[in-house]
Amino acid sequence: MLLADKVVMVSGVGPGLGRALALRCAGQGADVVLAARTESRLVEVAGEVRAAGRRAMAVPTDITDDAAATRLADTALEEFGRLDTLINNAFAIPPLAEVTDADLDAIRAGFDTNVIAALRLTRLFTPALAATRGSVVMINSAVLRHSRRPYGPYKMAKSALLALAQSLSTELGPRGIRVNSVAPGYIWADVLKWYFDYLGKQRGVPAEQIYDETAATLDLRKLPEPDEIADAVVFLASDLARAITGQCLDVNGGEFHH
Repeated sequence: MLLADKVVMVSGVGPGLGRALALRCAGQGADVVLAARTESRLVEVAGEVRAAGRRAMAVPTDITDDAAATRLADTALEEFGRLDTLINNAFAIPPLAEVTDADLDAIRAGFDTNVIAALRLTRLFTPALAATRGSVVMINSAVLRHSRRPYGPYKMAKSALLALAQSLSTELGPRGIRVNSVAPGYIWADVLKWYFDYLGKQRGVPAEQIYDETAATLDLRKLPEPDEIADAVVFLASDLARAITGQCLDVNGGEFHH
């Protein structure tokens, strides 16, 4: 039980990676605070955490709003009295467009959710994390490793998130707080399954063929699943990684080497 009796907060809880993060942490003994805009998803995942024998608190939150984020921190700490790991998983897709053409307001909005909100939550929970000598894990992306069109605004936001994690590692390390990142590539979950089905219909081939063609570009010849990404996060949150901070762990099946 790598996270026995610890308290973990996960932002951006949805049906894919967010759910997997919550359940894998609970499976390793943690109680979980769940935050996202959509209350129905939070309630569902909280029920699954409780069914696994751990406590769960669902707090509907817009983490881009100062007051809402402050209420989240106050509510979580009032209920559990501590925080051991903050997982910044909330994500908004920046515009998929050339950086020379992308709408600047849309780029700003992407930064607000992907970067500023992560900083906001980390600041709010810093005193609690210092008290437990805890950790922060930022969910980043394999977009860090390429500059393909039209992912420029996406790479800008995620590169800023990586820089934030590294700077926080330096600033918070003396207080005993570790800050790391996990960069997934493809994640074989509902959104990607839908997309592969769509591509298959466009080309008149089975979705399985799209999967096989994509997997052939990865060393392991299979696309990572949410639980596999979450397991890497659990490792970084655990005492097994007690001497690791300021690092970015790529979990991409060998699509990119870094």
